[in-house]
Amino acid sequence: MLRAVLAAFVALTGAGGLAADPGPVALRTGNDARGWEGVGRLEIAGKGFCTATLIAPGLVLTAAHCLFERDSGAPVAVDRLEFRAGWRDGRAGAYRGVRRAVTHPAYVADAGSETRVSRWDLALIELAQPIRSSEVRPFTIGHDVPVGTEVGVVSYARDRAEAPSLQQMCPVVAEDEGILVLSCEVDFGSSGAPVFRLADGVAEVVSVVSAKAELNGERVAVGMELAQPLAELRAALADTSFAATPPGAVRVIRPGERIETGARFVRAAE
Repeated sequence: MLRAVLAAFVALTGAGGLAADPGPVALRTGNDARGWEGVGRLEIAGKGFCTATLIAPGLVLTAAHCLFERDSGAPVAVDRLEFRAGWRDGRAGAYRGVRRAVTHPAYVADAGSETRVSRWDLALIELAQPIRSSEVRPFTIGHDVPVGTEVGVVSYARDRAEAPSLQQMCPVVAEDEGILVLSCEVDFGSSGAPVFRLADGVAEVVSVVSAKAELNGERVAVGMELAQPLAELRAALADTSFAATPPGAVRVIRPGERIETGARFVRAAE
């Protein structure tokens, strides 16, 4: 089983793979970054960052573990999150606070753990205001990513925090129970980064980077298939009881709970 042979599995929240050829290339200029402005940095309580992606004017996709304190496992108050679309050299195409966020029902934050192997490490964020810009455009979602599919990753990371980097041509090398293993090169800060596939010349998001790992002694990136978990996140966000909660609430849905009943909310810190 794939999970049994993945070693040194490390979540990649920024605070420190089998390297495909070519490796990540920094998108330093406006021309370089054109078309990728919907990828941005998710600032986390002034302590670090993840990568996140605009998938609708008011919705951002990232990894679930980005929304939890690493040491305690407690959810980060959403009023301490900010999405900076297209962040490059100290400026962003748009700055947005977060109104609400939902993590997948099956994801369990494990305080202090650096060994998460979860196909459910996915979160959907509702922005305080939609981003409506001709330059910052949301990406579409794609599905069905068989082994051998050539993909690319746009991400920020510890040693390239001030501009996004693009790595192209890193294939999916393994799949098991919804977990995807990619030969892409990732580092701390790359958590939540979109994995893209070109479909008829259009980049579509087919996975989200959850962690880096080793597989058979080689460094790899790990993500997940999006179809089921993203559909369930959208349903949770659309749930009327969730929509009625105050801005600033984080919804934490425990395993086994039905989306339409009984979920707990953690309010923003005072």
